[in-house]
Amino acid sequence: MNITLSSPRLSSGQDPDNPSLVASHIPNDIPTNHVLIKVDRFGFSANNVTYQALGEHPHFRYFDFHPAPESDDGKSSSKTHGLIPVWGFGTVVKSSHPKIKNGERVYGYLAPTRYLLLPVSPSDVNKFAFYVPRPHLPADRRPYNQILRCEADPHYIPTPDAEDLTMLYRPLFWTSYWCEDWLHSSRYKGGASTILISSASSKTAFCLAYAISKRIRKGEADPNTRVIGLTSRRNVNFTKKLGLYHEVLDYGSFTSAASLQGHRDERWIYIDVAGSDDLNKVINSHFASPYTPQLAAMVSLGMTNLSPSSAEGSSMQWEENTFDTSNNYDSNTRTSSFWPKVEKFFMPEWLDIRRRQIPILEIFSRQNEAWKALMDDCQDWVKLERVYGPANVRDAYLKLVKEGLGPDKGLIWSLWDSDDKASPVNLAKL
Repeated sequence: MNITLSSPRLSSGQDPDNPSLVASHIPNDIPTNHVLIKVDRFGFSANNVTYQALGEHPHFRYFDFHPAPESDDGKSSSKTHGLIPVWGFGTVVKSSHPKIKNGERVYGYLAPTRYLLLPVSPSDVNKFAFYVPRPHLPADRRPYNQILRCEADPHYIPTPDAEDLTMLYRPLFWTSYWCEDWLHSSRYKGGASTILISSASSKTAFCLAYAISKRIRKGEADPNTRVIGLTSRRNVNFTKKLGLYHEVLDYGSFTSAASLQGHRDERWIYIDVAGSDDLNKVINSHFASPYTPQLAAMVSLGMTNLSPSSAEGSSMQWEENTFDTSNNYDSNTRTSSFWPKVEKFFMPEWLDIRRRQIPILEIFSRQNEAWKALMDDCQDWVKLERVYGPANVRDAYLKLVKEGLGPDKGLIWSLWDSDDKASPVNLAKL
């Protein structure tokens, strides 16, 4: 039997934070141009929480990547439940596509399950990857339809630890990497002296800080450029220990920090990773003062603070709900017409531009260099926490919903009971 972690849809009226473990039959025969993948392990992070929260959102539609299985008791189906997409590693245990072989190691946008049946675009297969046809989704989702073939993947390192780090960092590192590339292409918006990043303890944020610091060390950016992180008070120590920020401030008191005052001629960039309206109001009010630096750009990069059951907006729980978001400055206060327009960074769009500016082999070379450096540098950033077995994974999910996820942990989950039992079952029976 297959086992799948299936989340109730908000539209079903059920509690979306209470997933079910659904048992279903593994198909004896699979249709032409399909693969049956044994999902060995997958990473789970705040990104996946966002996927669940936006599962039925008309733009994001995360529940439309993998259909939920039908349970024998009729209580779970694709109409009532959805599957949270996860980045994971697996093995092809059965293929009906002539160019894909049994036993291939693969990595991609999978599902929290033991076995995943995927269609394959008949002509969209190369030595590096094959693609899942999803004509019901927008064309810009193509990167999520790609299943990488590890044997030909230059970024693949065939060890369990390297796979675990890949699952944690690969889904978000490229967003951070190409966002920095985008910023650098504009000379950091015309020469900004400081980059302020919210949700600084999140992997997306600190990978961006890491990419900026690498640029500075290469001598390709102003060595005086500073990166300041904003995070909750409980995450300040962890974020400081990363050593990736010049300064780390907490949400409750950052506006009074000396580093956030300065001459009006200074130019700053604000990178919004938290996606919190409350925080952004505070940022706006602070930089409206004639006694603070200019805000040259505001960039939206993520929504790390959505709760699993919040499909609209942000639900960040502040440690200190004492922000004065009113405008209490004198008549010289800048009006809203002076604010830079919020720019939303979307990696596929920027990559499409870069492919027309840089030879594709050069892009590959840059990514290979960046990924190798990351794998060397990230070893001690977070502690890997592995959870095996259906019941244990469900319990870990419920705990995550209730208590949140500390930034110092990297979650690796498997619906198999252990590493040993995560090996393929008797293929003759499939």
